[in-house]
Amino acid sequence: MFLDRAGARRWCRLPETRCDSLSVLTGLERLLCSGMRPPRRVALLTNHTGVDRAFVPIYQLLSTTCYRPVRILVPEHGLYGQAQAGVNISGGTGPGGLPMVSLYGSAVKPWAEILEGVDCVIHDIQDVGSRFYTYTYTMFQAMRAVASAGVTFMVLDRPNPITGTRVEGEIVEAGFQSIVGPEGLPIRHGLTAGELALFFNSEFRVNCRLEVVTMRGWRREMWSDQTGLCWIPPSPNCPTAGTALVYPGTCLLEGTNISEGRGTTTPFQLVGAPWIDGAAWCRELARAELPGVRFRPVQFIPTFSKYRSETCNGLFIHVIDREEFLPVATGLELLATASRMYQEFAFLPPGSGGRRFFDLLAGSDRVRLSLEQQLAGREILALGRPGVERFMNTRNRYLLY
Repeated sequence: MFLDRAGARRWCRLPETRCDSLSVLTGLERLLCSGMRPPRRVALLTNHTGVDRAFVPIYQLLSTTCYRPVRILVPEHGLYGQAQAGVNISGGTGPGGLPMVSLYGSAVKPWAEILEGVDCVIHDIQDVGSRFYTYTYTMFQAMRAVASAGVTFMVLDRPNPITGTRVEGEIVEAGFQSIVGPEGLPIRHGLTAGELALFFNSEFRVNCRLEVVTMRGWRREMWSDQTGLCWIPPSPNCPTAGTALVYPGTCLLEGTNISEGRGTTTPFQLVGAPWIDGAAWCRELARAELPGVRFRPVQFIPTFSKYRSETCNGLFIHVIDREEFLPVATGLELLATASRMYQEFAFLPPGSGGRRFFDLLAGSDRVRLSLEQQLAGREILALGRPGVERFMNTRNRYLLY
């Protein structure tokens, strides 16, 4: 079911608002505007971002419609976005007494049990436009499960907060797929959740019964603050839309011994380590003449994560022109300069599966090996450009806007 942008002319379940007067109407809001549908027992794959513009959650909104929620499926960070990265999410009883089932952690139930008595899984989660976010992989896994069970998968589409026009970064190669990156996706993919679902369904031959309820009024060049929708932090360490913009580049630091700013009020914009000279690092980066960004030397003390309670020296990333700013290129240059300047710089050791976390984030081992050979950020980015160009050609088939 594709709801075209010209539809939704009836009154919507929004306070004192007609559907026609809204700047961007989300998939959830369009579903509520679209009239009654055949009764369905649904599992809601959602979190605290699955709300209308009056901040009423989807499980409350659908409780009086033909879509009858029977359970809530919860991704990383929990239903309320309260849990830090990597923390196991437990199930239990959710709002209104609905069973709440975790899809993240070490105790995920079998999908046959999760989907028992369900006609449709409805996905409504705000993404950040980067494949690192585990919500993307969780959606992919859920689509594979419903395909096997013969259950419908419905995506209520939402804006890509960092626009749908820009694509950057390495493609995930075979053998490097993980929860931080399905194979074939670049770091900054420029797709909405609905478009990603179409991509997965066809390119990976998932072949589930997929329905996408499109937005109305969203254009690919729109930034989050141009949609008329309030920013709701989708996870504890993405507090602002500005964080989401730098995240595709500075998240790569998670695979190294440089702090990505977790444990501060501005994660991913504030980076450093005790052994770094922030002023010298800023001077070196200035020579790279990266577009749309400036760097300011800082000190900070993380309250948790890397270098907890230690004084770190580093820099703050100031995006001065978001139309020109290239987050992945900036992240690679941060890594290239730091690895050249400081002998203390290191990649985190391989995990239990034998892969380095940095390689999973990067999508292959090529970036790490290039950094070890002291290539510049622009040179490393150029190595991955053929893969990005192939993705762009494929991506065009799934654009809805």
